[in-house]
Amino acid sequence: MTDKLSVEQRGLRESATFDRNTIAAIQRAAQTGIYDIRGWGAKRALPHFDDLLFLGASMSRYPLEGYREKCGTDVVLGARNAKYPLHLDTPVTIAGMSFGALSAGAKEALGRGASEVGTSTTTGDGGMTPEERGQSKHLVYQYLPSRYGMNPDDLRKADAIEVVLGQGAKPGGGGMLLGQKISERVAGMRTLPEGIDQRSACRHPDWTGPDDLAIKINELREITDWEKPIYVKVGATRTYFDVKLAVHSGADVVVVDGMQGGTAATQDVFIEHVGIPTLAAIPQAVQALQELGVHRQVQLIVSGGIRNGADVAKAMALGADAVAIGTAALIALGDNDPRYAEEYEKIGSAAGFYDDFQDGKDPAGITTQDPELAARFDPVDGGRRLANFLRVMTMEAQTIARACGKAHLQHLEPEDLVAISIEAAAMARVPLAGTSWIPGAGL
Repeated sequence: MTDKLSVEQRGLRESATFDRNTIAAIQRAAQTGIYDIRGWGAKRALPHFDDLLFLGASMSRYPLEGYREKCGTDVVLGARNAKYPLHLDTPVTIAGMSFGALSAGAKEALGRGASEVGTSTTTGDGGMTPEERGQSKHLVYQYLPSRYGMNPDDLRKADAIEVVLGQGAKPGGGGMLLGQKISERVAGMRTLPEGIDQRSACRHPDWTGPDDLAIKINELREITDWEKPIYVKVGATRTYFDVKLAVHSGADVVVVDGMQGGTAATQDVFIEHVGIPTLAAIPQAVQALQELGVHRQVQLIVSGGIRNGADVAKAMALGADAVAIGTAALIALGDNDPRYAEEYEKIGSAAGFYDDFQDGKDPAGITTQDPELAARFDPVDGGRRLANFLRVMTMEAQTIARACGKAHLQHLEPEDLVAISIEAAAMARVPLAGTSWIPGAGL
């Protein structure tokens, strides 16, 4: 009868330090001798936007009437130095995700969806595809340490350039693209051998310190005749100092990516143990911009775990000018769709859990280079789904802003927020709900 008793009935107690997931990870490492690689972002529970609440208007503040009073959502990015800054209708942009990590159809769909709502998308590592450029009204070209697919002609075709120094899921580490995803076309664009594992560099080859970033930004401005805004993207770690250095180097826009940000493939130990939460990074970035006297002149884009309009509104209330989404955009396209539940099960996963992007076996045809799987994905339908999602996010953020009495999303401010945990209050630098206490303030 003992074998029929449940774990609880047997009085067994799981270790908090060596829980079943930890034991399984040790056993896997002992069996294979290699570290675990996966996609997505941090899965551990971290203080996040859900730990913040808005103080809607009532008596001491007056709300806006949603059916009669406007709430603006537009944003201008890169007006500090560029001849042609980006004018976007919504502050929700699409983060960099490479062709290689994603199928060509998925890249096309991202361009279609972003263009339909008047926002930008970003190339990612590996260069610019004709499908992406052809369907993107505003396309940001990522300039990465790997230099894969980089050429001056594509820099000139882009609408902005993002110099990537780090990524939230792996600050200080390079990305990976396993051989099964390096098709003939991907290999040709990246000047790599077909079918061979590729690891991107963790730092740019032609600089050794912050001073070299200013030189590189000036080179990019000269190549593009000072037309394009120059972004600098950092993984959230020493955010305060990194943002200051980016501004001193001449960045028009700074992108800060928190550790909830996703990746196509890197070491699990990086994803879970390197970097700081998005919530902790935003106030540090804003403080740096304010001390330099350039807050709102140099725009701040925040990414890493943005899922809905409430997250957008909270990031902007803390001082961001815009946000970027990656994982949420892929889900909107159709990734982790329950209609492929049986096929996810066949590859040892399940809808809602699939993060083995590096394997290239995505049944939805989004994170793959397999021709048969990629053919399942319809870029037109995917673009429509993404556009719907972006509209909903924008409307949700507007609804919150109106409730706080704001006529524009950029009018939201820290005063509109409280925290429901001590950790979130300290990180976001807003009061604990029901008090005037900001943990650590003045220390």
